[in-house]
Amino acid sequence: MLNRVRPCPRPVAAVVSALVLLVLAGCGGGTGGTAASGSPPSPTVPAPASASAPAVAASTPAAFVGTVEVLPAEARQRMTGVSWRQGCPVGLDDLRLLRLSYVGFDGAEHTGELVVHRAVADPVVRIFGRLYEARFPIRGMQTIEAYGGSDDASMAADNTSAFNCRNVPNTKHWSNHAYGRAIDINTVENPYLPGRQIMPPAGKDYLDRGDVRPGMIVAGDVVVTAFKAEGFTWGGSWRSGVDYQHFEKP
Repeated sequence: MLNRVRPCPRPVAAVVSALVLLVLAGCGGGTGGTAASGSPPSPTVPAPASASAPAVAASTPAAFVGTVEVLPAEARQRMTGVSWRQGCPVGLDDLRLLRLSYVGFDGAEHTGELVVHRAVADPVVRIFGRLYEARFPIRGMQTIEAYGGSDDASMAADNTSAFNCRNVPNTKHWSNHAYGRAIDINTVENPYLPGRQIMPPAGKDYLDRGDVRPGMIVAGDVVVTAFKAEGFTWGGSWRSGVDYQHFEKP
């Protein structure tokens, strides 16, 4: 009987490593090449980056809001002795408080207040709804009491306002503002020009009406068109005492 020499067993770890290498070689090492073709492995190509950042949905502008209400007690109290007094051509019961959305010079939506005669309340709401939709900018919209009833102070602040029981400047005649049937808009960008005056003085920078800038009102624009559709006249078309800021419905 012959003696057989039994081979020494390999370490288990070495066998496992060899098997792993054989498997990887057969699969191309996971680099994209194949053992059968002998082709060199293809380089890994990263996915192309997006040419532009994902689009971000623009925020939807808030819907226009315009409300009409009988003057509340708080409004009557702040107006009495300031913008209204006994002897004015209309009573407080004839006036209405409007709360209106408007677009500011900052491009954002704001809410302001106007006091007007009840007969023009609904038309004024419709007008400012059109201006809001057109994104026509308004500097500010506060009732005249915020300026102590001073039309000069309100104009200097570029404020848009309506009712104020006062005369036409330099006359003894009631202004249509005293009836709540007139509105002044963006008073600096649209100055009043009685005689050789410029009211407010800062309006001197806007005398060139061909150089139209934000907030200015010019013939045929959305502001003039909206007011005209509701039966208002524009002071910017007057032959004398031109008043670019002023709209009224006698």
